[in-house]
Amino acid sequence: MTSHSPSTQPPADGPRAAVRRRAVLGAAAAVPVLAALTTTTTASAAPAAPAPPAVPAAPDAAKKRGKRRRLLAGGDLGPNVIVFDPSTPGIQAKLDEVFARQESDQFGPGRYQFLFKPGAYHGLNAQLGFYTSISGLGLSPDDTTIHGDVTVDAGWFEGNATQNFWRSAENLALVPVNGTNRWAVAQAAPFRRMHIRGGLNLAPAGYGWASGGYIADSRIDGVVGPYSQQQWYTRDSSVGGWTNAVWNMVFSGVEGAPAQSFPEPPYTTLDRTPISREKPFLYLDGADYRVFLPALRRDARGVTWGNGTPRGTSLPLDRFYVARPGDSAATLNQALDQGLNLLLTPGIYHVDQPIRVNRAGTVVLGLGYATLIPANGATALQVADVDGVRLAGFLVDAGPVNSRVLVEIGPNGASRNHSADPITVQDVFIRIGGAGPGKATTSMVINARHTIVDHTWIWRADHGEGVGWETNRCDYGVVVNGHDVLATGLFVEHFNKYDVQWNGERGRTIFFQNEKAYDAPNQAAIQNGSMKGYAAYKVGDRVTTHEGWGMGSYCYYNVNPTIVQHHGFAAPNRPGVRFHHLLVVSLSGNGQYECVINDTGAPTSGTNTVPSKVVSYP
Repeated sequence: MTSHSPSTQPPADGPRAAVRRRAVLGAAAAVPVLAALTTTTTASAAPAAPAPPAVPAAPDAAKKRGKRRRLLAGGDLGPNVIVFDPSTPGIQAKLDEVFARQESDQFGPGRYQFLFKPGAYHGLNAQLGFYTSISGLGLSPDDTTIHGDVTVDAGWFEGNATQNFWRSAENLALVPVNGTNRWAVAQAAPFRRMHIRGGLNLAPAGYGWASGGYIADSRIDGVVGPYSQQQWYTRDSSVGGWTNAVWNMVFSGVEGAPAQSFPEPPYTTLDRTPISREKPFLYLDGADYRVFLPALRRDARGVTWGNGTPRGTSLPLDRFYVARPGDSAATLNQALDQGLNLLLTPGIYHVDQPIRVNRAGTVVLGLGYATLIPANGATALQVADVDGVRLAGFLVDAGPVNSRVLVEIGPNGASRNHSADPITVQDVFIRIGGAGPGKATTSMVINARHTIVDHTWIWRADHGEGVGWETNRCDYGVVVNGHDVLATGLFVEHFNKYDVQWNGERGRTIFFQNEKAYDAPNQAAIQNGSMKGYAAYKVGDRVTTHEGWGMGSYCYYNVNPTIVQHHGFAAPNRPGVRFHHLLVVSLSGNGQYECVINDTGAPTSGTNTVPSKVVSYP
């Protein structure tokens, strides 16, 4: 995202900070990661039980593995999973120590997960920097209560929150010190399964720019104030109120959400989410770690917790291979072949072949933004055409050699019906460049039917290291070939051609946020045959049924502001292909849109950052 002035006034209690665009400011210098924390409490499981029986393999595969030792399941979670209980001394000092390392280390190697055992904690302010996750270890958020705050602010970036990426809060109850918790984030910063016994402020101190965000399965007793947030998506939650809207505020299944009123104010409100299944999470059952797998919900509304034991199943940690940075793709695949799930502990994993998820019901869960980096043009992760796989909570960084695709959900031609037990992709983030040179042709391909993509940010970097029109080239962000796919919270930015290309039938998207690539050198570089530019969201010409709600595309062609983009959205003009509440924005006149969708919608013009909107199409 870029940081541009929203068209709202700041609240009365603070002037808006004058800030510059994040693209101009660039990435902060990386802070060296220090030695492991000296007072870390390392999370351990009970002694590992025998691994479950191996999944039968083809004879040749079994022969190749004949001399390999079986991998042990369960065990220690490693030095960067930091566990507290209410009696732990020095909790605030530990939180501050990690924050000092991670506050501005946008592209560094540090990765951290804080886990709080059930109980009450007093007088804490957990400030979260990059690649830092904080979670409670109860079955309900109310099992773990912090009388204090879990804070994201933007002091490191002159009051500009548009680069507050890659951090998360989950499964906690908060009693904010002053009655309102501050969570001023941009993309890839999920706020899940939280109970705020007070209000929630989504803007930085000073009310500088902020540009994105996602809340799910959370209850905010007080009012949510987005203030300068340009867009936001809230799903299956409960709020005590909502104060304002800028460009694009979307709600589905949210009790207390404002009434639908797009285009002014720009609220898109769906009473229910058609299908949802919450993200898996780690919790404690007595002294033992387990992973809870929430049940699938249809026509969902409100939180999944608060009325007794949540619906779902759980797995003991001895059904997981607890991976550590340095584990090879071969080791991770051996664990999967043994019938184990994967728990990726915080750190960076270099993989020279795809992690292959072939067994139905497999869970791949990351902690603390565990990061996969493919080598030699490999795909980082592939999922077979099987039921119920859950991918959650990790980052994929493109490697310096071009990968055909980074994440592949189902093989080409996948056709099985997964409606009863879909594959879910949640808080899986993909990055092309920024941390160094990276290239791919396509970031994510979804071939499997009925897949649910619940919150992803797929980003071709506009700042950092290894950034340039050809340096970190990636033509496509997401390509959907499978039928009946649902996306809830789809953030895709800056790709050289289509950011999203949707070829499958009966696809649905609730909330889409996009910026076109900043760095196109000239009009010819983005030309799509006779069309000026590639749409941000393209529905295939043969598709007969598709629907989208609450979708925005922005252009900021800062290398060549004369570039013209014909439209943000392209789709067949058929009765079954429908869109609700679309907008395009030219940021300060750096490039322009001629239309919103196809040939419909007023053009943007001049340097005023005012959206052009279409309420419904066709």
